[in-house]
Amino acid sequence: MSISLDYNRSDQLQRIYHGVITPSDVSRSLFAAFNRGNYRAQQIGSGNKIVVQIGTRPNAASGGQTAITVSIQSHEDGIMVQMGQQNWLGVAASLGKTALFALRNPLNLLHRLDDLAQDIESIQLMDQIWRVIDQTAKSLNSTLELSERFKRLVCEYCNTPNPVGEPHCIACGAPLGNLQPQTCRFCGYVLKAGERKCPNCGKTN
Repeated sequence: MSISLDYNRSDQLQRIYHGVITPSDVSRSLFAAFNRGNYRAQQIGSGNKIVVQIGTRPNAASGGQTAITVSIQSHEDGIMVQMGQQNWLGVAASLGKTALFALRNPLNLLHRLDDLAQDIESIQLMDQIWRVIDQTAKSLNSTLELSERFKRLVCEYCNTPNPVGEPHCIACGAPLGNLQPQTCRFCGYVLKAGERKCPNCGKTN
């Protein structure tokens, strides 16, 4: 049995949700989802920064031990969620034991079915946590996209926010051409004002 785990992608380790959402909203949802059965959840901190530790109970009836830490903190436009690396040692040991039992006698696997089911669930723990967080954000109308209040061009002369695409400041009439976002002519990636080298493809525009 071969299991491939790829949790090095940035979207698996950190996400920013934009909108009216707080660390407490996410913490409550994680507790409701994971502080039961073979798992337990513990909260450290409160207010603008909360850390939630989710892991298997020390006296869990089946499966190996695993744990993961979720850091949730307020962001200027919502919250930032950071996921720590999952501890796999207990799950790996349990899976190894199951494989050894199966090699010795396939019928022995029948006695390890509960352990195998729990280990498979533990392998998917990070995805389960993200699903809970995504559902919580969605229920509060928060998304991974920048909220409307941040989709603005701030006039260099009078600091008035203007809608993207507005040629002149709606307050003082100053030109906004230099502030308009542009895209890379090679890959279409959105570039910041004044940015010449594309951070996506590396080519100079």
